[in-house]
Amino acid sequence: MNWITNFVRPKIKGLMAKGKDAAATPENLWRKCSACGEMIFHRDLAAALYVCPKCGHHMRIGPAERFAYTFDNNQFQELVPPQVAADPLRFRGEKKYSDELKAARSKTGRPEALSAARGTLDGLPVLVAVQPFDFLGGSLGMGVGEALVLAMEAAVAEKRPFILFVSSGGARMQEGMLSLMQMPRVTIAVDMLREAGLPYIVVLTDPTFGGVSASYAMLGDIQIAEPGAQIGFTGARVIAQTIREKLPEGFQRAEYLLAHGMLDMVVHRSDMRATLSKVLHLLLKKPRPKSKAPSATPITSNGNGHANGPSPKSA
Repeated sequence: MNWITNFVRPKIKGLMAKGKDAAATPENLWRKCSACGEMIFHRDLAAALYVCPKCGHHMRIGPAERFAYTFDNNQFQELVPPQVAADPLRFRGEKKYSDELKAARSKTGRPEALSAARGTLDGLPVLVAVQPFDFLGGSLGMGVGEALVLAMEAAVAEKRPFILFVSSGGARMQEGMLSLMQMPRVTIAVDMLREAGLPYIVVLTDPTFGGVSASYAMLGDIQIAEPGAQIGFTGARVIAQTIREKLPEGFQRAEYLLAHGMLDMVVHRSDMRATLSKVLHLLLKKPRPKSKAPSATPITSNGNGHANGPSPKSA
């Protein structure tokens, strides 16, 4: 790391730009690991795929990073998000649900808690969906359910294996029964993939809970998880209070679930792309390319919480 180029010079430019163009200089050059407290320079963190180099903690990332790390050369075509009724129940808690949606859309720059795209993985056409935690806790609502169903239908029509990266707190309570209805809808879409003979691979990331983990997130032909991911139905404290027993240490962590047969494998983020390629080529009985395909283009942070990288191209 070049200290003068990466840290000192931006700070000097920021001081000189005050009153003129201070907003052009990134402010969040360092990020603290929530697991061990290590301060990591943003470029080093991006190079490490947002995995703490000290303790190995896998930080939460969004669709831009997932697509870049998965598709060949960061070339993909995003599916158009479906239009669904906004705030169908006119729900109001501490805040209006409509206001919460507006805030989440402004913060993430995405219309819902699911993004899907088509592209290739080591030359194999695939469809990838990402359900990130940064949009209302990755909660399952009408928008997410409809987007998943349409994405799976597109995968069937185009004969593409389906990969889902999921992180969620469960069903979206602001939509009541309408959110719960999405669980059987997506389950039926998963059955459509199976009837078409297309692999459905689920990658569970931290955290995955509630109705999502109780339905389509646990129906993959192959269940993969990132190291240390918390996976379950409800919180450990609620379970302990309900059954009045002491629970095993880390019983909702990916490693514990792997040891007890709930997962097929736990894979480090740096090995995820190669693992997915190997699994899909094996399931489809297709030979992997002999020459190593170029790795996905890294995504870097601009310091303001958004990703920088080449514009996605149609695949």
